[in-house]
Amino acid sequence: METYSELLPTDHWESDTLERRTATWQRWLQGDLTAIVAESGGQVVGVAFGSVGRKIGTHEPVRDRELWLLYVLEAHHGTGTGQALLDTALPPESPAQLWVVEENPRARRFYERNGFVPDGARFVDERLDLAEVRHVR
Repeated sequence: METYSELLPTDHWESDTLERRTATWQRWLQGDLTAIVAESGGQVVGVAFGSVGRKIGTHEPVRDRELWLLYVLEAHHGTGTGQALLDTALPPESPAQLWVVEENPRARRFYERNGFVPDGARFVDERLDLAEVRHVR
């Protein structure tokens, strides 16, 4: 995953096998979420998942809907692909929550342009040594 390559520890990439990733995606897709895929030239260039609000760590959900994942290949940043995925997963202006990597200023600016603001909730994924903050609208 291009966007997170420098944010995640090296040992994550050493253990992130195709088999492991396939099993993870199969588990995700069997859950209660809506998956949206963006294509360009016959290639998948982005994906978004919308779901019911989830408890993360000790933080109960504060909105009924959540953007659970939004990812766009780096070559398609700035093309409107991410915006189209977000608007499809969560209609504009609809109340929702999302968790975003604290040290990902590009993503945080994108969400803030779409009406999301940090609400003070923070969670550290100890497995990945990665801090996330919740944004709501």
